[in-house]
Amino acid sequence: MNQEKLAQFIGGIWDAEVIPLLCDYIRIPNKSPDFDHDWEKHGYMDQAVDLLAGWARQKIAAMPGATLEVLRLPGRTPLIVIDIPGSGRDQDPVLMYGHLDKQPEMVGWAEGFGPWIPVLKDDKLYGRGGADDGYAIFSAITSIMGLREQGIPHARCVVLIEACEESGSPDLPVYIDHIAKRLGTPSLVVCLDSGCGNYDQLWLTTSLRGLWNGTVTVRVLEEGVHSGAASGIVPSSFRIMRQLLSRIEDEATGAVLPPELYAQIPADRIAQARDVARVLGEAVRTTYPFAGATKPVTDDSVELILNRAWRPQLAVTGMKGLPEPENAGNVMLPFTTATLSLRLPPSLDAKGADVLLRKLLTEAVPYGAQVELSVRGVGSGWNAPSLSPWLEKSVAEASQATFGKPPAYFGEGGTIPFMGMLGEKFPKAQFMITGALGPHSNAHGPNEFLHIPAAKKVTAAVAHVLADHFAA
Repeated sequence: MNQEKLAQFIGGIWDAEVIPLLCDYIRIPNKSPDFDHDWEKHGYMDQAVDLLAGWARQKIAAMPGATLEVLRLPGRTPLIVIDIPGSGRDQDPVLMYGHLDKQPEMVGWAEGFGPWIPVLKDDKLYGRGGADDGYAIFSAITSIMGLREQGIPHARCVVLIEACEESGSPDLPVYIDHIAKRLGTPSLVVCLDSGCGNYDQLWLTTSLRGLWNGTVTVRVLEEGVHSGAASGIVPSSFRIMRQLLSRIEDEATGAVLPPELYAQIPADRIAQARDVARVLGEAVRTTYPFAGATKPVTDDSVELILNRAWRPQLAVTGMKGLPEPENAGNVMLPFTTATLSLRLPPSLDAKGADVLLRKLLTEAVPYGAQVELSVRGVGSGWNAPSLSPWLEKSVAEASQATFGKPPAYFGEGGTIPFMGMLGEKFPKAQFMITGALGPHSNAHGPNEFLHIPAAKKVTAAVAHVLADHFAA
């Protein structure tokens, strides 16, 4: 493979076609179904599907036998399925994965920036969904095109782009069963929806945490009552909420309390965390936009990495029942609602965690207050199988060829439900989980961006691995 030629080829397509199309994609507010219950009526998801599938259909037209289909099962979000034949050898296919649905807007965007406003600045493309995960279909297709342009063989590749990943991928297992016969048994899975510790080398994700999402409401009154009349008699719904959360989390340290929510951290993942701490140095602590003199929970970088990848952590991600400060009168609030996001260790059974959390939040409630719990999503994490010798060698060579540095391996704090499902369905498959979401890229938050040079290099690295997969 001519590395310089590959980089120029991929870069040329990205500059001329991909970046303009990603700008168009960012303008579409195709929020995931959990955040837009009327997504079918609004039609934004179909707009995004048509845009991405339209480009891909043009590109695969030059590949004999390649097909693209948009599947639309009743009551399900659409799925783009692209099937590109291999180079003559009968092999198990490569499954390449991404998604096109988006997180909601979020507040705090810088002036002139916004979730649906594409902005190109300093080799970064700002806007919701460019990095998470609109670029994936372009990366997958251009990596294959780069091989074919040099006459380098590859196995059959099946590209799946789903539309409900940000809602926990509830539709994807149904689609996988639907296409099981035509899909076959993948020997390699390439996922382009993960992160990187920096933009200087290829990063592979070794694990993903599970997730429990729920909304809990504590109600003490049928309506608000003057605080001068009620305080001291009526218990505060906010205080009861704090007590319930203290059953899960130590408010002084942030440590999750129930031992059942922990899992043993494998020795190799601890060793990798030490390696990552050496590679990233101070960046482990400085990559976040801390306010004022705020510090991380510990100064030990290895512990921070393990906290993020292998330990349960609670975040309150939304609240209701609290008026805006300027509208807050002297009224005892009738209820407090909190949305909880509890990250779970990769190897923990999420169903068992769900049973425990329901009990902690709804039983023996202080003062007999009324509690309503709505569980929005429960998903187990995933711990990657060990890399086979050919893939470990290929990743090392791909990182050196594209970035000029060796690869790095780390556990991601986020969740990609599809990976755990695939791991169960295809236990013999190898996994290359990678991406371009690095420092300050802020997926799901304000000022999300795609680091364009890193995305191009990740694409070239994937091409290297596809070539080595065929040879292996």
